[in-house]
Amino acid sequence: MDWSSWFRRTLLKDANNPKISDPAKPSSKEKRRQTEEDLEQYGVTQQLVDLVKTLTVDTFKNFHLQDDGMAGAESGTAGTTPACSVRKDLSEWQERHAYLVLSSVKEMSQLRYMLCPRHMKERQFWQIYFVLVKSHIAEYEQRAIQLAKVKEMRMGIDKSSNDSSYEVEMSESKVALSSPPGSP
Repeated sequence: MDWSSWFRRTLLKDANNPKISDPAKPSSKEKRRQTEEDLEQYGVTQQLVDLVKTLTVDTFKNFHLQDDGMAGAESGTAGTTPACSVRKDLSEWQERHAYLVLSSVKEMSQLRYMLCPRHMKERQFWQIYFVLVKSHIAEYEQRAIQLAKVKEMRMGIDKSSNDSSYEVEMSESKVALSSPPGSP
């Protein structure tokens, strides 16, 4: 037995030993549960997967967008993650949805590979995709917008209550500094 094979076997044995695993890293069950929750939260349901599997190259080629700037104007701009090459003109929710669809539905990934950039720009591809699946994902996107607004309102309430307490403390300290010391 040579050194390299012994070293590889030792590393593999240690990697498979659950006693040595890093507690900061989530287990595969936790990752799977989190991924399933993400899929549900971003509308990647079995119905959507079935719909996406029926889409073809011709569906995208023959689809005519009425307004070229439609999806970009609605969605705003958001940055993309380095691990995923999803367009920057999608909203954060749309970007995450697109990433989940590409990673969980291999037919969608293949379709995108066949179409972009040979037949259409990626921006067009995503505009067409979101128009085609709008009826399936609208409620999920709306729910995400509502949750974001609630979080924003909570943050605003928390911030205003913190600011008012600082103002009270500061005004009390100003009063204490400006008043003459009491006589003993």
